[in-house]
Amino acid sequence: MSGLRLDGLDEWDGFDAKLLPDAMTPADPLASRDLVDPPDPVPRAAGDGLALPEADPKSAPRRRAVDPVKALMHRHRELCERAVDPLEIAAGLEAHGVTDRTAARFRHRDVFSLAEEMYARVSRDGDESTEREPVPSAPGARGGWAVFALLPGTLCAAGVVGVRFSDGQPRLMAAALGALAVALGLRAAVDRGPLRAPTGAAHRARTWTCWLIAYALLGDGLLAAGLQGGPHGLWPLAVAPALALALSCAPAVWCAHLLSARARRKLTASRGLAEFAESMKPLILGVFALHLGALIALLTLCGTILDEPTGQTGAAALGALLMLARLLTAHGFAQAPVIALRAAALAEALALGTVFASRLPGCSFLAVPVETVTHTWGPEAVPALVCGTAAFALLVHTTRTLTRASAHALPSGAT
Repeated sequence: MSGLRLDGLDEWDGFDAKLLPDAMTPADPLASRDLVDPPDPVPRAAGDGLALPEADPKSAPRRRAVDPVKALMHRHRELCERAVDPLEIAAGLEAHGVTDRTAARFRHRDVFSLAEEMYARVSRDGDESTEREPVPSAPGARGGWAVFALLPGTLCAAGVVGVRFSDGQPRLMAAALGALAVALGLRAAVDRGPLRAPTGAAHRARTWTCWLIAYALLGDGLLAAGLQGGPHGLWPLAVAPALALALSCAPAVWCAHLLSARARRKLTASRGLAEFAESMKPLILGVFALHLGALIALLTLCGTILDEPTGQTGAAALGALLMLARLLTAHGFAQAPVIALRAAALAEALALGTVFASRLPGCSFLAVPVETVTHTWGPEAVPALVCGTAAFALLVHTTRTLTRASAHALPSGAT
Protein backbone atom coordinates (compact mmCIF):
# COMPACT_ATOMS: atom_id res chain seq x y z
CA MET A 1 0.00 0.00 0.00
CA SER A 2 2.90 2.33 0.61
CA GLY A 3 3.94 2.26 -3.01
CA LEU A 4 0.87 4.03 -4.39
CA ARG A 5 1.59 6.92 -6.78
CA LEU A 6 -0.76 9.78 -7.44
CA ASP A 7 0.78 11.01 -10.70
CA GLY A 8 -1.83 12.00 -13.25
CA LEU A 9 -4.77 11.86 -10.82
CA ASP A 10 -7.45 14.53 -10.76
CA GLU A 11 -7.44 16.82 -7.74
CA TRP A 12 -10.28 18.36 -5.82
CA ASP A 13 -10.22 22.12 -5.37
CA GLY A 14 -12.06 23.93 -2.66
CA PHE A 15 -11.46 21.30 0.02
CA ASP A 16 -10.73 22.43 3.54
CA ALA A 17 -7.78 20.60 5.09
CA LYS A 18 -9.86 19.97 8.19
CA LEU A 19 -12.16 17.79 6.12
CA LEU A 20 -9.38 15.51 4.94
CA PRO A 21 -9.77 11.90 6.07
CA ASP A 22 -7.23 10.43 8.40
CA ALA A 23 -5.92 8.35 5.53
CA MET A 24 -4.71 11.49 3.76
CA THR A 25 -2.58 13.09 6.46
CA PRO A 26 0.81 14.33 5.22
CA ALA A 27 2.55 11.48 7.01
CA ASP A 28 0.48 8.88 5.20
CA PRO A 29 2.16 7.11 2.31
CA LEU A 30 -0.99 7.54 0.25
CA ALA A 31 -0.71 11.32 0.46
CA SER A 32 1.47 13.57 -1.63
CA ARG A 33 2.89 16.41 0.45
CA ASP A 34 2.65 18.90 -2.36
CA LEU A 35 -1.06 18.15 -2.67
CA VAL A 36 -1.81 18.49 1.03
CA ASP A 37 0.59 21.05 2.49
CA PRO A 38 0.27 24.74 1.62
CA PRO A 39 2.93 26.17 -0.66
CA ASP A 40 6.07 27.61 0.90
CA PRO A 41 6.23 31.41 1.09
CA VAL A 42 8.00 33.12 -1.78
CA PRO A 43 11.73 33.39 -0.89
CA ARG A 44 13.47 36.73 -0.49
CA ALA A 45 16.69 37.68 -2.14
CA ALA A 46 19.55 37.49 0.32
CA GLY A 47 22.28 40.05 0.79
CA ASP A 48 21.30 42.60 -1.84
CA GLY A 49 18.81 44.59 0.19
CA LEU A 50 16.14 43.99 -2.34
CA ALA A 51 13.28 41.75 -1.34
CA LEU A 52 10.56 40.35 -3.47
CA PRO A 53 7.11 41.21 -2.21
CA GLU A 54 5.43 38.54 -0.14
CA ALA A 55 2.70 36.63 -1.84
CA ASP A 56 -0.79 37.84 -1.19
CA PRO A 57 -2.52 35.31 1.07
CA LYS A 58 -5.73 35.81 -0.87
CA SER A 59 -4.03 34.92 -4.14
CA ALA A 60 -2.16 31.90 -2.73
CA PRO A 61 -3.31 28.56 -4.08
CA ARG A 62 -5.81 26.84 -1.92
CA ARG A 63 -4.99 23.54 -0.28
CA ARG A 64 -5.90 20.67 -2.50
CA ALA A 65 -6.87 17.14 -1.50
CA VAL A 66 -6.65 13.97 -3.53
CA ASP A 67 -9.34 11.31 -3.67
CA PRO A 68 -7.85 8.32 -1.78
CA VAL A 69 -10.12 5.76 -3.44
CA LYS A 70 -9.15 7.10 -6.86
CA ALA A 71 -5.50 6.68 -5.86
CA LEU A 72 -6.16 3.07 -4.93
CA MET A 73 -7.95 2.50 -8.22
CA HIS A 74 -5.00 3.97 -10.09
CA ARG A 75 -2.66 1.60 -8.28
CA HIS A 76 -4.89 -1.41 -9.08
CA ARG A 77 -6.06 -0.22 -12.49
CA GLU A 78 -5.70 -3.61 -14.18
CA LEU A 79 -7.63 -5.37 -11.43
CA CYS A 80 -10.51 -2.90 -11.68
CA GLU A 81 -10.65 -3.04 -15.46
CA ARG A 82 -10.86 -6.82 -15.75
CA ALA A 83 -13.16 -7.41 -12.76
CA VAL A 84 -16.62 -8.70 -13.66
CA ASP A 85 -18.03 -8.09 -10.19
CA PRO A 86 -16.98 -6.44 -6.90
CA LEU A 87 -15.95 -9.83 -5.49
CA GLU A 88 -13.08 -10.00 -7.97
CA ILE A 89 -11.80 -6.64 -6.75
CA ALA A 90 -12.20 -7.60 -3.09
CA ALA A 91 -10.27 -10.81 -3.58
CA GLY A 92 -7.56 -9.03 -5.55
CA LEU A 93 -7.17 -6.36 -2.87
CA GLU A 94 -6.85 -9.02 -0.19
CA ALA A 95 -4.18 -10.78 -2.25
CA HIS A 96 -2.22 -7.49 -2.25
CA GLY A 97 -2.40 -7.18 1.53
CA VAL A 98 -5.43 -4.92 1.92
CA THR A 99 -7.35 -5.78 5.09
CA ASP A 100 -10.56 -4.56 6.72
CA ARG A 101 -8.44 -2.30 8.89
CA THR A 102 -6.88 -0.77 5.81
CA ALA A 103 -10.33 -0.28 4.28
CA ALA A 104 -11.36 1.71 7.34
CA ARG A 105 -8.79 4.35 6.36
CA PHE A 106 -10.78 4.84 3.18
CA ARG A 107 -13.99 5.36 5.19
CA HIS A 108 -15.30 1.86 4.50
CA ARG A 109 -16.25 -0.76 7.03
CA ASP A 110 -14.52 -3.63 5.18
CA VAL A 111 -12.74 -4.62 1.98
CA PHE A 112 -16.00 -5.73 0.38
CA SER A 113 -17.57 -2.30 0.78
CA LEU A 114 -14.44 -0.64 -0.60
CA ALA A 115 -14.44 -3.02 -3.57
CA GLU A 116 -18.09 -2.21 -4.31
CA GLU A 117 -17.29 1.50 -4.56
CA MET A 118 -14.25 0.85 -6.74
CA TYR A 119 -16.28 -1.38 -9.04
CA ALA A 120 -19.08 1.18 -9.31
CA ARG A 121 -16.66 4.00 -10.09
CA VAL A 122 -14.77 2.19 -12.84
CA SER A 123 -17.48 2.97 -15.39
CA ARG A 124 -17.96 6.61 -14.44
CA ASP A 125 -14.43 7.85 -13.72
CA GLY A 126 -13.16 9.66 -16.75
CA ASP A 127 -9.59 8.38 -16.46
CA GLU A 128 -10.60 4.79 -15.89
CA SER A 129 -11.43 2.40 -18.72
CA THR A 130 -15.11 1.69 -19.18
CA GLU A 131 -14.49 -1.52 -21.06
CA ARG A 132 -13.94 -4.60 -18.95
CA GLU A 133 -13.01 -7.93 -20.42
CA PRO A 134 -14.65 -11.02 -18.97
CA VAL A 135 -12.57 -13.24 -16.75
CA PRO A 136 -10.93 -15.88 -18.95
CA SER A 137 -12.03 -19.42 -18.36
CA ALA A 138 -10.48 -22.71 -19.23
CA PRO A 139 -11.07 -23.71 -22.84
CA GLY A 140 -13.83 -26.26 -22.95
CA ALA A 141 -14.08 -26.27 -19.17
CA ARG A 142 -17.79 -25.46 -19.05
CA GLY A 143 -18.76 -28.23 -21.40
CA GLY A 144 -18.69 -31.84 -20.34
CA TRP A 145 -16.26 -31.77 -17.42
CA ALA A 146 -18.61 -33.90 -15.31
CA VAL A 147 -18.59 -36.57 -18.04
CA PHE A 148 -14.82 -36.45 -18.43
CA ALA A 149 -14.53 -37.08 -14.68
CA LEU A 150 -15.96 -40.57 -15.28
CA LEU A 151 -13.29 -41.50 -17.83
CA PRO A 152 -10.51 -42.74 -15.50
CA GLY A 153 -12.78 -45.09 -13.58
CA THR A 154 -14.52 -46.39 -16.69
CA LEU A 155 -11.27 -47.07 -18.53
CA CYS A 156 -9.69 -48.67 -15.48
CA ALA A 157 -12.68 -50.98 -15.03
CA ALA A 158 -12.42 -52.00 -18.68
CA GLY A 159 -8.72 -52.70 -18.22
CA VAL A 160 -9.34 -54.83 -15.15
CA VAL A 161 -11.93 -56.88 -17.02
CA GLY A 162 -9.48 -57.36 -19.88
CA VAL A 163 -6.74 -58.55 -17.53
CA ARG A 164 -9.06 -60.89 -15.62
CA PHE A 165 -10.39 -62.61 -18.73
CA SER A 166 -7.12 -63.03 -20.62
CA ASP A 167 -3.90 -64.92 -20.16
CA GLY A 168 -0.33 -64.96 -21.44
CA GLN A 169 0.67 -62.34 -24.02
CA PRO A 170 -2.87 -60.91 -24.46
CA ARG A 171 -2.98 -60.30 -20.72
CA LEU A 172 0.20 -58.21 -20.81
CA MET A 173 -1.11 -56.24 -23.75
CA ALA A 174 -4.43 -55.64 -21.99
CA ALA A 175 -2.60 -54.41 -18.88
CA ALA A 176 -0.34 -52.06 -20.89
CA LEU A 177 -3.20 -50.65 -22.94
CA GLY A 178 -5.35 -50.28 -19.84
CA ALA A 179 -2.63 -48.35 -17.99
CA LEU A 180 -2.12 -46.04 -20.97
CA ALA A 181 -5.86 -45.47 -21.37
CA VAL A 182 -6.28 -44.67 -17.66
CA ALA A 183 -3.40 -42.20 -17.78
CA LEU A 184 -4.91 -40.39 -20.76
CA GLY A 185 -8.37 -40.44 -19.21
CA LEU A 186 -7.03 -39.06 -15.93
CA ARG A 187 -5.30 -36.24 -17.74
CA ALA A 188 -8.46 -35.39 -19.67
CA ALA A 189 -10.49 -35.40 -16.46
CA VAL A 190 -8.27 -33.11 -14.38
CA ASP A 191 -7.43 -30.74 -17.24
CA ARG A 192 -11.08 -29.66 -17.38
CA GLY A 193 -13.44 -28.35 -14.81
CA PRO A 194 -12.79 -27.31 -11.22
CA LEU A 195 -9.53 -29.29 -10.84
CA ARG A 196 -7.89 -27.70 -13.85
CA ALA A 197 -4.48 -26.39 -12.81
CA PRO A 198 -2.78 -23.30 -14.22
CA THR A 199 -0.47 -23.96 -17.14
CA GLY A 200 2.72 -25.64 -15.97
CA ALA A 201 1.71 -25.71 -12.30
CA ALA A 202 0.94 -29.44 -12.21
CA HIS A 203 3.94 -30.53 -14.27
CA ARG A 204 6.32 -30.55 -11.29
CA ALA A 205 4.08 -32.90 -9.30
CA ARG A 206 3.40 -35.35 -12.13
CA THR A 207 6.45 -37.58 -11.50
CA TRP A 208 5.75 -37.94 -7.79
CA THR A 209 2.07 -38.62 -8.41
CA CYS A 210 2.90 -41.40 -10.86
CA TRP A 211 5.26 -42.96 -8.34
CA LEU A 212 2.65 -42.93 -5.57
CA ILE A 213 0.02 -44.52 -7.84
CA ALA A 214 2.51 -47.15 -8.99
CA TYR A 215 3.32 -47.96 -5.37
CA ALA A 216 -0.38 -48.38 -4.63
CA LEU A 217 -0.51 -50.97 -7.41
CA LEU A 218 2.83 -52.73 -6.85
CA GLY A 219 4.40 -51.53 -3.63
CA ASP A 220 2.66 -53.51 -0.90
CA GLY A 221 3.23 -56.83 -2.67
CA LEU A 222 6.88 -56.01 -3.38
CA LEU A 223 7.47 -54.90 0.22
CA ALA A 224 5.92 -58.09 1.63
CA ALA A 225 7.95 -60.23 -0.79
CA GLY A 226 11.13 -58.38 0.12
CA LEU A 227 10.61 -58.98 3.82
CA GLN A 228 10.22 -62.71 3.11
CA GLY A 229 13.47 -62.94 1.15
CA GLY A 230 11.98 -62.45 -2.30
CA PRO A 231 10.61 -61.62 -4.64
CA HIS A 232 10.65 -65.00 -6.30
CA GLY A 233 9.07 -64.26 -9.65
CA LEU A 234 6.05 -61.99 -10.01
CA TRP A 235 4.40 -60.65 -6.87
CA PRO A 236 0.65 -59.98 -6.52
CA LEU A 237 -0.77 -56.69 -7.76
CA ALA A 238 -3.21 -54.59 -5.71
CA VAL A 239 -5.89 -54.19 -8.39
CA ALA A 240 -8.79 -53.23 -6.12
CA PRO A 241 -7.11 -50.11 -4.61
CA ALA A 242 -6.00 -48.95 -8.06
CA LEU A 243 -9.53 -49.36 -9.44
CA ALA A 244 -11.04 -47.53 -6.47
CA LEU A 245 -8.60 -44.64 -6.85
CA ALA A 246 -9.46 -44.34 -10.54
CA LEU A 247 -13.19 -44.37 -9.79
CA SER A 248 -12.70 -41.75 -7.06
CA CYS A 249 -11.65 -39.19 -9.66
CA ALA A 250 -15.31 -38.41 -10.32
CA PRO A 251 -16.18 -37.67 -6.66
CA ALA A 252 -13.01 -35.59 -6.40
CA VAL A 253 -14.00 -33.39 -9.35
CA TRP A 254 -17.57 -33.04 -8.13
CA CYS A 255 -16.41 -32.16 -4.60
CA ALA A 256 -14.06 -29.53 -6.01
CA HIS A 257 -16.95 -28.06 -7.99
CA LEU A 258 -19.08 -28.00 -4.84
CA LEU A 259 -16.34 -26.21 -2.94
CA SER A 260 -15.89 -23.56 -5.64
CA ALA A 261 -19.62 -22.93 -6.02
CA ARG A 262 -20.22 -22.62 -2.29
CA ALA A 263 -17.16 -20.40 -1.88
CA ARG A 264 -18.50 -17.96 -4.46
CA ARG A 265 -21.82 -17.84 -2.63
CA LYS A 266 -20.08 -17.18 0.66
CA LEU A 267 -18.09 -14.40 -0.96
CA THR A 268 -21.39 -12.79 -1.93
CA ALA A 269 -22.91 -13.16 1.52
CA SER A 270 -19.86 -12.24 3.63
CA ARG A 271 -19.23 -8.70 4.78
CA GLY A 272 -15.63 -9.08 5.81
CA LEU A 273 -12.53 -11.15 5.20
CA ALA A 274 -12.55 -12.63 8.69
CA GLU A 275 -16.20 -13.64 8.34
CA PHE A 276 -15.50 -15.29 5.01
CA ALA A 277 -12.49 -17.18 6.37
CA GLU A 278 -14.46 -18.55 9.32
CA SER A 279 -17.31 -19.66 7.08
CA MET A 280 -14.93 -21.45 4.70
CA LYS A 281 -13.26 -23.73 7.26
CA PRO A 282 -16.26 -26.00 7.89
CA LEU A 283 -16.98 -26.04 4.15
CA ILE A 284 -13.45 -27.23 3.33
CA LEU A 285 -13.53 -29.90 6.04
CA GLY A 286 -17.00 -31.03 4.95
CA VAL A 287 -16.01 -31.38 1.30
CA PHE A 288 -12.87 -33.26 2.30
CA ALA A 289 -14.88 -35.64 4.49
CA LEU A 290 -17.38 -36.17 1.67
CA HIS A 291 -14.64 -37.17 -0.75
CA LEU A 292 -12.96 -39.42 1.81
CA GLY A 293 -16.26 -41.16 2.55
CA ALA A 294 -16.87 -41.75 -1.16
CA LEU A 295 -13.36 -43.15 -1.55
CA ILE A 296 -13.77 -45.57 1.36
CA ALA A 297 -17.09 -46.75 -0.07
CA LEU A 298 -15.44 -47.36 -3.45
CA LEU A 299 -12.58 -49.27 -1.81
CA THR A 300 -15.04 -51.52 -0.03
CA LEU A 301 -17.08 -52.08 -3.19
CA CYS A 302 -14.05 -52.87 -5.36
CA GLY A 303 -12.62 -55.25 -2.78
CA THR A 304 -15.92 -57.09 -2.57
CA ILE A 305 -16.39 -57.37 -6.33
CA LEU A 306 -12.80 -58.41 -7.07
CA ASP A 307 -12.60 -60.59 -3.94
CA GLU A 308 -9.22 -59.33 -2.81
CA PRO A 309 -7.92 -57.26 0.12
CA THR A 310 -8.14 -53.58 -0.68
CA GLY A 311 -5.59 -52.07 1.69
CA GLN A 312 -8.17 -49.47 2.60
CA THR A 313 -6.05 -47.45 5.00
CA GLY A 314 -3.13 -46.88 2.66
CA ALA A 315 -5.28 -46.30 -0.42
CA ALA A 316 -7.59 -43.92 1.46
CA ALA A 317 -4.61 -41.91 2.69
CA LEU A 318 -3.21 -41.74 -0.83
CA GLY A 319 -6.56 -40.67 -2.28
CA ALA A 320 -6.88 -37.91 0.32
CA LEU A 321 -3.34 -36.72 -0.41
CA LEU A 322 -3.90 -36.61 -4.17
CA MET A 323 -7.23 -34.80 -3.78
CA LEU A 324 -5.81 -32.08 -1.52
CA ALA A 325 -2.71 -31.66 -3.67
CA ARG A 326 -4.72 -31.19 -6.84
CA LEU A 327 -7.22 -28.89 -5.14
CA LEU A 328 -4.47 -26.58 -3.92
CA THR A 329 -2.74 -26.64 -7.30
CA ALA A 330 -5.99 -25.76 -9.07
CA HIS A 331 -6.33 -22.68 -6.87
CA GLY A 332 -2.80 -21.52 -7.58
CA PHE A 333 -0.93 -22.95 -4.58
CA ALA A 334 1.41 -25.44 -6.23
CA GLN A 335 4.48 -25.31 -4.00
CA ALA A 336 3.12 -27.09 -0.92
CA PRO A 337 1.56 -29.97 -2.93
CA VAL A 338 4.86 -30.61 -4.71
CA ILE A 339 6.71 -30.73 -1.41
CA ALA A 340 4.15 -33.08 0.17
CA LEU A 341 4.03 -35.45 -2.81
CA ARG A 342 7.80 -35.53 -3.13
CA ALA A 343 8.23 -36.26 0.57
CA ALA A 344 5.69 -39.09 0.46
CA ALA A 345 7.22 -40.65 -2.65
CA LEU A 346 10.75 -40.49 -1.26
CA ALA A 347 9.61 -41.96 2.07
CA GLU A 348 8.01 -44.94 0.30
CA ALA A 349 11.11 -45.41 -1.84
CA LEU A 350 13.24 -45.27 1.30
CA ALA A 351 11.11 -47.95 2.96
CA LEU A 352 11.60 -50.28 0.00
CA GLY A 353 15.28 -49.41 -0.25
CA THR A 354 16.03 -50.19 3.39
CA VAL A 355 14.37 -53.61 3.08
CA PHE A 356 16.56 -54.67 0.16
CA ALA A 357 19.67 -52.89 1.49
CA SER A 358 19.40 -54.87 4.74
CA ARG A 359 20.50 -57.96 2.85
CA LEU A 360 24.01 -56.55 2.59
CA PRO A 361 26.48 -57.87 5.17
CA GLY A 362 26.16 -56.03 8.46
CA CYS A 363 23.17 -53.94 7.31
CA SER A 364 20.31 -56.00 8.72
CA PHE A 365 19.45 -53.20 11.12
CA LEU A 366 18.24 -51.04 8.22
CA ALA A 367 15.04 -53.05 7.85
CA VAL A 368 14.12 -52.97 11.54
CA PRO A 369 11.75 -49.92 11.37
CA VAL A 370 9.86 -51.27 8.33
CA GLU A 371 9.72 -54.79 9.77
CA THR A 372 8.31 -53.46 13.03
CA VAL A 373 5.57 -51.50 11.26
CA THR A 374 4.61 -54.28 8.84
CA HIS A 375 4.62 -57.02 11.47
CA THR A 376 2.30 -54.92 13.62
CA TRP A 377 -0.14 -53.51 11.06
CA GLY A 378 0.74 -55.13 7.72
CA PRO A 379 2.45 -53.83 4.57
CA GLU A 380 -0.29 -51.29 3.91
CA ALA A 381 0.73 -49.45 7.09
CA VAL A 382 3.75 -47.94 5.30
CA PRO A 383 1.76 -45.96 2.69
CA ALA A 384 -0.89 -45.26 5.31
CA LEU A 385 1.60 -43.58 7.64
CA VAL A 386 3.50 -41.81 4.88
CA CYS A 387 0.54 -40.56 2.83
CA GLY A 388 -1.58 -39.94 5.90
CA THR A 389 1.03 -37.65 7.42
CA ALA A 390 1.45 -35.75 4.16
CA ALA A 391 -2.32 -35.48 3.70
CA PHE A 392 -2.79 -34.12 7.22
CA ALA A 393 -0.14 -31.47 6.61
CA LEU A 394 -1.82 -30.47 3.35
CA LEU A 395 -5.22 -30.36 5.05
CA VAL A 396 -3.90 -27.89 7.61
CA HIS A 397 -2.36 -25.86 4.81
CA THR A 398 -5.62 -25.97 2.86
CA THR A 399 -7.64 -24.58 5.77
CA ARG A 400 -5.24 -21.64 5.86
CA THR A 401 -4.97 -20.87 2.16
CA LEU A 402 -8.38 -21.65 0.68
CA THR A 403 -10.07 -19.57 3.38
CA ARG A 404 -8.69 -16.45 1.69
CA ALA A 405 -10.92 -14.55 -0.69
CA SER A 406 -8.01 -14.22 -3.10
CA ALA A 407 -7.92 -18.01 -3.54
CA HIS A 408 -11.35 -17.77 -5.18
CA ALA A 409 -10.76 -14.55 -7.11
CA LEU A 410 -11.00 -16.28 -10.47
CA PRO A 411 -13.63 -18.94 -10.80
CA SER A 412 -12.42 -22.36 -11.66
CA GLY A 413 -12.97 -23.40 -15.18
CA ALA A 414 -16.05 -25.37 -14.38
CA THR A 415 -17.72 -23.15 -11.86
